[in-house]
Amino acid sequence: MAAKTHRTAAHPAVLSTSALNRATLERQLLLRRSPMSAKDAVTHLLGLQAQNTKPPYFQLYSRLADFDPEELSALMESREVVRIVSLRSTLHTHTADDALTVGPLVRAPRDRELRSFRRGLEGVDLDRLAAVTEELVEERPRPLGELREELLTRWPDADPLALTVAARCLLPLVQVTPRGLWGRGGQVTLTTVQHWLGRSAEPAPTLDATVLRYLGAFGPASVMDFQAWAGLTRTKEVFERLRPRLLTFRDERGVELFDLPDAPRPAPDTPAPPRFLPEFDNVLLGHADRSRVIPEVNRGRNGKGNQSYGSVLVDGFLDALWRVGHEGGTAILTVQMLRKPTRDERAEITEEAARMLTVMTDATDLDIRFGTFLDFAD
Repeated sequence: MAAKTHRTAAHPAVLSTSALNRATLERQLLLRRSPMSAKDAVTHLLGLQAQNTKPPYFQLYSRLADFDPEELSALMESREVVRIVSLRSTLHTHTADDALTVGPLVRAPRDRELRSFRRGLEGVDLDRLAAVTEELVEERPRPLGELREELLTRWPDADPLALTVAARCLLPLVQVTPRGLWGRGGQVTLTTVQHWLGRSAEPAPTLDATVLRYLGAFGPASVMDFQAWAGLTRTKEVFERLRPRLLTFRDERGVELFDLPDAPRPAPDTPAPPRFLPEFDNVLLGHADRSRVIPEVNRGRNGKGNQSYGSVLVDGFLDALWRVGHEGGTAILTVQMLRKPTRDERAEITEEAARMLTVMTDATDLDIRFGTFLDFAD
């Protein structure tokens, strides 16, 4: 049953945190596993966080029915899906179509990152840097270290890190396979997205179209939520332009939220099974106000320093962390609860953990433990 949301133009309905949670989980394919293909899921979700190579696979495992990691790996090998710096100037896994069009929409965060390295780029002509980089990586894909050395021969006084950051900010560079393939490794090796895909960049979609896609995958959401997700600013006018086509709500803090009229908004008490999410999962980073998924008491607790851990959603909210290790043929998964679970929750978490390890590892034996591996008091 859908959440009841009586409203008028003057008094938009208020969506509780639980209602926002269930709506977001439904859009993120986390309330029930979807039968859609891996490629369709990557499209629907507007890409997957991919700072590390394994998280995209675990994101799809938690969202898709009968997911086989080799399905995403095959899409990468066939160049239907690529790893590229995009939203918030961070690495994402995108479909080829989105990778060819997303560039202009995410130029602002890349420009901001480039400016932060300006001291290391004194005397560097950025137009020439882009042209030299493009020639080098299209001659053949270049390992990151090799590209850095080639650029240093042209600009020996520049900061090496600044040169490579500038290169990826100026050009749409993809990490070519075997980097990112399931069960295989490979150093970061780069070429342009157009060269890798064998076709030119296509006209970028309008911001209006991107907002509508975002709401379909992350809504209901505020202007600030969209801006946090995209790494953009000053997009209020886009929402105002779209207002006649959208529904509006308020959250419990009074913030205005926008949504697609026909988007699902399940009842707040809709069951939400446990889900094991990797570090940097989409649903944890898709909003400025993350309280719809991360309780205030657990804010910032899914990592420490530069180390991030997997998150476990329990009844829809981040209430546990997880990590997995191996001893011989045994996969050892440790769950650290952030609150005391009920007996049923503990059983459901254990069942889901066993399912995940069976699909996502080659272990012959499973060892699932509840314990502590992260001390927040330090």
